Amino acid sequence: MDNISGLTETEAQSLLKTCGHNEIPYSGERSILIIARSIIKEPMFLLLVGCGIIYLLLGSKLEAQMLLCFVLVMMGITFYQERKSEKALRSLRDLSSPRAIVIRDGKEKRISGRDVVCGDIVVLKEGDRVPADGYLITCSNLYIDESLITGESVPVRKKIRDSNAEGVADKDSRCNVFAGGLVVRGYGLMKVEKTGQHTLMGKIGKSIQSIEQSRTLVQVEVEKLVRIFSISGLFLCVLITISYSLFGYGWLHGILAGLTLAMAILPEEFPVILAVFFALGAWRLARHNVLTRRVPVIETLGATTVLCVDKTGTLTTNRMEVNGLYANGELIIFDRHLKNLPESFHHLIEFGVLASLEKPFDPMEKAFQVFFEQHLSATEHLHNDWVLIHEYPLSEDIVAMSNVWKSPRSDDYIIAVKGSPEAIIELCHLNEIEIAHLNGIIAKMAKEGLRVIGVASAEFKGGKDLPDQQHDFNFVFAGFIGLIDPLREEIGFSVKLCRSAGIRVLMITGDYSETAKSIAKKIGLVPYDKVVTGQQISELDDIELSEIIKKVNVFARIMPEQKLRIVNILKKMGEIVAMTGDGVNDAPALKAAHIGIAMGEKGTDVARESSDIVLLDDDFSSIVRGIKTGRAIFDNLKKAVSYVISVHIPIIGMSIFPVFMGLPLVLGPVHIVFLEMIIDPVCSIVFEAELPEQDLMERPPRRITEHLLDGRTFFLSFLQGFVVLIVVLIVFLYALASGHDETRSRAITYITLIVANICLILTNRSKTRFAFSKSNFKNKALIFVITGTMGVLVLINATNFFRTLFNFGSVDLHDVLICFMSGVASILWFEGLKFFNLRKTIKTVRQVVQ
Repeated sequence: MDNISGLTETEAQSLLKTCGHNEIPYSGERSILIIARSIIKEPMFLLLVGCGIIYLLLGSKLEAQMLLCFVLVMMGITFYQERKSEKALRSLRDLSSPRAIVIRDGKEKRISGRDVVCGDIVVLKEGDRVPADGYLITCSNLYIDESLITGESVPVRKKIRDSNAEGVADKDSRCNVFAGGLVVRGYGLMKVEKTGQHTLMGKIGKSIQSIEQSRTLVQVEVEKLVRIFSISGLFLCVLITISYSLFGYGWLHGILAGLTLAMAILPEEFPVILAVFFALGAWRLARHNVLTRRVPVIETLGATTVLCVDKTGTLTTNRMEVNGLYANGELIIFDRHLKNLPESFHHLIEFGVLASLEKPFDPMEKAFQVFFEQHLSATEHLHNDWVLIHEYPLSEDIVAMSNVWKSPRSDDYIIAVKGSPEAIIELCHLNEIEIAHLNGIIAKMAKEGLRVIGVASAEFKGGKDLPDQQHDFNFVFAGFIGLIDPLREEIGFSVKLCRSAGIRVLMITGDYSETAKSIAKKIGLVPYDKVVTGQQISELDDIELSEIIKKVNVFARIMPEQKLRIVNILKKMGEIVAMTGDGVNDAPALKAAHIGIAMGEKGTDVARESSDIVLLDDDFSSIVRGIKTGRAIFDNLKKAVSYVISVHIPIIGMSIFPVFMGLPLVLGPVHIVFLEMIIDPVCSIVFEAELPEQDLMERPPRRITEHLLDGRTFFLSFLQGFVVLIVVLIVFLYALASGHDETRSRAITYITLIVANICLILTNRSKTRFAFSKSNFKNKALIFVITGTMGVLVLINATNFFRTLFNFGSVDLHDVLICFMSGVASILWFEGLKFFNLRKTIKTVRQVVQ
């Protein structure tokens, strides 16, 4: 293994350019033609075309041409939104590609599976998906589940291909490995022969990874809203058409008025909002190192009430360091800067390294090797000429692994074993007094937050066949090595943030009780002194365990199946559970949790496949940031829907009231389309980019059944829109009563409606921040929309061509002041409500403090 250098990075990049990525072509991405076809089928597009045809029949060519221009602009906006969503989803597909560890330039390197090329040397270990087709050049006790390819459920034991067979088709498939296979035991090195669609998996046509899309509760609710609005719009459209015709304006004008109303009512923004929010929401989560694999998790994240986390790598850095040693009756606990290692501990460290892999993957074994190199690299304990003869891997029977070595200066075998303290004590066949003493040492080391590993050694006469199991060796106890995994820097703040957000944090670890208790105390988990072990859980029924779970937040020495049991009981208690996991055995618990969280760095591919989200940096703080982002996404989604409801009320009202009041029409198709050009990017882009509320992580988790548009939200949205409608209608009537003609009154009313629309955007951005606060300038999309809208509005009213097109008359400064004052006045009541709620909140906080 030391002599394997693999491809150079230059060779790999050249092959990648020549042969392409290691992936099966994705058929789900929509091309420009497909997007264009879907736009043409949209009701709004058909309504615009219908209005254009009627304008042509009425002889109004200018209006028809203007509508055509609007159609092109709206198509452009839709293209931009669709392509942005596609780009975000494509980025997520790239992230969700299985990872691979390759050897390039003589060094191990973790890359995306799609970047693997022919000729690459790939490291295979337990829990990994095989990224491509190839053959084995070395392996140890390697079993691969190939059921995805062959349908055979029994894992296949693999062997090394004969060196003479390279480049020749090997009839024995046990020497080959195939893309999609899952390593269930052992490890090995493979050389890649085929990638992408040339693999057996590619020929079969199955996809290993994909971004799954499914109908969510929010999507179902929005579909219902769209259906209600559409039916209402159809009814009112027919009513207006008939009424307008009966007033003697003619059927063509009646149909035009009906289509205008239909355009005003049609809620085409809702599907756009969902598509953009979910796609960009998943992209934003990925920026926080949280990869979303399933869309519903975006909804569920904000509702999380319990967060079950492992200690290693999530709360800690997953970079183990040796911080304690016990050997020859002497125990020492030290920091990272031990200067001189006493001679009495040399044998312990020597055999700890001999019991590890030559090139370790595990952080614990890496820590052994680093410590060895720091203190024993220039001593007689270094054995570069020893040959590894045999390995005894970890098994279900005993949590220990042994390496059998042979020195060129002796015929005898030397065996080194390491494992859990219980396993090493069992292998050494110690008496009760010795066991009791060692258990005391273990407790002392665990109390310091150390993970304790036992080490032992044995000799075996050469010339004899090695035994089948480790128990047959006469092991001599060498000592204990204590390791510590330093806590991540932000962990204390993140736990505190969870507590303020009403989220319980449960630490579920395989470590000892004392270790778990020490970590819980350091991170601020309360109560830290109440710990339940896996053995205690096995003696409890579900009712008893549910009572324990209500009071305890720290669980130690937990097996994977017990994680599943804890998750299921929490779900029965009505909690929304997020669960972290990294191993193959964690998959059932990840699948059972409402939100399964797999580790991106140390997690296995099978754990990732069972999860809803993947932590790309394995950091607990990323989970908390992900929950905050999930809450913000849902919160902004509610704001966008509220805005859409409120802004449509005055548009619908000003399309209906003039007809029944016998007044000139204010809004035509051109006016509606211009409003939609503001509404569409605002509801999808502006609100999606809105900053989270300051109290977002001080609120309790929302109920999973909470509606996007509940009764209170709908009432406030309707009231907002209704107040704007009343204000705009008063302005219209005032303009007519002032003696202004139809065109000038329409211009004044429309400007007021535009200003009120902008004010609705500003006031709906936050339920706590005021509409004209400085935070508005932090949302670049909002600034662009407002400046663009006002600029176009000035252009329309300042040029004869556009005034004629919009059927506007000239307005003076007095008219503009009335428009702006009226538009701002339409939202003052809501701003007052914010002020009242803010004072109420401040008063409550002061009472609590006092």
